[in-house]
Amino acid sequence: MLYPLKFRAHLFHKLWGGHTIEKWYDHVPADFENVGESWVISDVPNYPTEVVNGTHAGDNLQDLLEVYMDELVGEKVYELFGNHFPLLMKFIDATDDLSIQVHPDDEYALEHEDSLGKTEMWYVMPAKGKSSIYLGWKQQMNVSLIHAAIADGTLADYLLGYDVHEGDVAFIPAGTVHAMRRDTIVAEIQENSDITYRLYDYNRVGNDGKKRPLKLDKALDVMNFAPADPQSKDHNAAVVTRTAPRIDGAVNIKQHPYFTVNLLSPTRPIQRDYAPLDSFVAYMCVEGACAVKALDCEVAENATVSLKLGEAVLIPASLNDIVIGPSGHCKLLEIYVEL
Repeated sequence: MLYPLKFRAHLFHKLWGGHTIEKWYDHVPADFENVGESWVISDVPNYPTEVVNGTHAGDNLQDLLEVYMDELVGEKVYELFGNHFPLLMKFIDATDDLSIQVHPDDEYALEHEDSLGKTEMWYVMPAKGKSSIYLGWKQQMNVSLIHAAIADGTLADYLLGYDVHEGDVAFIPAGTVHAMRRDTIVAEIQENSDITYRLYDYNRVGNDGKKRPLKLDKALDVMNFAPADPQSKDHNAAVVTRTAPRIDGAVNIKQHPYFTVNLLSPTRPIQRDYAPLDSFVAYMCVEGACAVKALDCEVAENATVSLKLGEAVLIPASLNDIVIGPSGHCKLLEIYVEL
């Protein structure tokens, strides 16, 4: 029987990682100097997240997909993706600049990497310093200009920079050159892919004393060379947007064929009816804490799960009637796929 599923996050030490999100978890390895990423719902090969609650504790997301199929993810989602969960959900904590990078689209990634491509979005969370990102080019670029800028260390000068604040949303379609900058923390929703092509990494060296590898040839294959339009209304455009929360309700912050993301801001119990959907629903907690209860869950002791900052819960497609009971004020990202 299926019920709201909570997972143990995969934690990753990163050269640029920070010390904020590591406080959200009690299973940080002792030898980690920091936690740069936590993957809270993942079906990436070698990193499927493991259930920690109820009768399926110890099973991972891949195990559940193979058994429950469309009951878990929805009929149309299962028809399209089979035994592969379509999304990866994570938190990222950067105290240093991430590399300037780009991701491939599905067509290129399937041909060259045997993977989905990577279109993603960032929901900006509070951080100690002044958060900022790069998103897209300022001007029309070409291969020669990019090579020259990398050689003289000025590539960032050609990128559009944004100061970002809590609640801002950056949409990053495949092919968009981008980077997260120091003192930035985000919740990330993306296609189920771990394919990244670095163009420039500030000549940093890893723990092995060597410069981290670039993938410039592939990056040039997949990137969009055109200037970004910060005012674009195209849902496929690389833009930064902000939508005011709706207290005790839901507000859409991104609508796209790959994922729909709403922001929930309950201060009292609210009920969500997912009967019209043919999809799983995931919650990522970005503030506070709450309890999530499935009123139509057949096994009462598995019906309710607690959720706090940095955690996620997966509502199977077979469950429709959900109540969220906040502990004070909380904010959740509500994520599903509409096909």
